[in-house]
Amino acid sequence: MLETIGLKLTKEMSDSRKGDFAEYYAVTWLWDQGYEVFKNCGCDGMVDLIAWDKNNNDFILIDVKTVSLDKRNGGNSYTKTVGRTPEQKKKGVRHLKFNPIDRQLKFTEHQE
Repeated sequence: MLETIGLKLTKEMSDSRKGDFAEYYAVTWLWDQGYEVFKNCGCDGMVDLIAWDKNNNDFILIDVKTVSLDKRNGGNSYTKTVGRTPEQKKKGVRHLKFNPIDRQLKFTEHQE
């Protein structure tokens, strides 16, 4: 059933709506992880969300990325998201990948 829901999400939504969905899903996931979350109110920028761990006063700058099925391999694998911009690297922005099929979120382990 999740696969049907996920496929519906990816086929019937515009790219901007997919991004909105991923960001709001990320907010609730981060709340479950114990963070306070602040959302970018603009439609562009290098950061989508700021997560704050109020217990140790740590902030994470987050750019949410939605992965998509790679149709070249029969739809059995996912395409990688684009890398961080030089500005994002400099500021320490982290990518949070969202899979619309199973609605899993995972921070990217960045290699510098």
